[in-house]
Amino acid sequence: MSARVETMRLHGYFRSSAAWRVRIGLNLKGIAAAHASVHLPHREQSAAPYRALNPQGLVPALETEGQVLVQSLAILEWLEETHPTPPFLPADPAGRARVRALALVPACDIHPLQNLRVLRYLKREYGRDQAALDTWARHWNALGLEALEAMLAGHPQTGQFCHGDAPGLADICLVPQLGSARRFGLDLRAYPTLSRIDAACAELPAFADAAPDRQPDAQ
Repeated sequence: MSARVETMRLHGYFRSSAAWRVRIGLNLKGIAAAHASVHLPHREQSAAPYRALNPQGLVPALETEGQVLVQSLAILEWLEETHPTPPFLPADPAGRARVRALALVPACDIHPLQNLRVLRYLKREYGRDQAALDTWARHWNALGLEALEAMLAGHPQTGQFCHGDAPGLADICLVPQLGSARRFGLDLRAYPTLSRIDAACAELPAFADAAPDRQPDAQ
């Protein structure tokens, strides 16, 4: 655990996958951050006060040391560089590349296509109802998770977690994505390796305490 003491403020929403990743990362590093809710369904992310913090109007945003950090993966990399213990990434370059690739599948290939603003656009511009939106989201989740299952199942470096027997960046990104997949009604029995790793993560307080239903703004 890092010996540094800082005042941090995490702006997020309890159900946001990206904010969920950062909550897990902070917990794993043993770092406390004050909570600031940004209610996405109420469009608080588009209001001027939050846009002043993050011009993208996305969560999370992490206020720390007089600066504002945005984009969950950038925040997690910053945490890794400034608070190196326990590590999110393995020591060897090939291992680091593998973990980053595993993390990018949910964070960059799945999540953006089923994000709230994409679903709102499909509803507004194409008149899709909720059933169609859920079908859309399940499709992209299934496609990405199928690939991720193949990347992990039987790989010699897959252990109790995505890479070895300690959680890291890939697990941080996997768990929230599986949470989203469940919310859209995807049957996860087709992904036994992912489900096993998810269950192992759920046993750790850092992951359990970051879950959406444990957040102050959970509804």
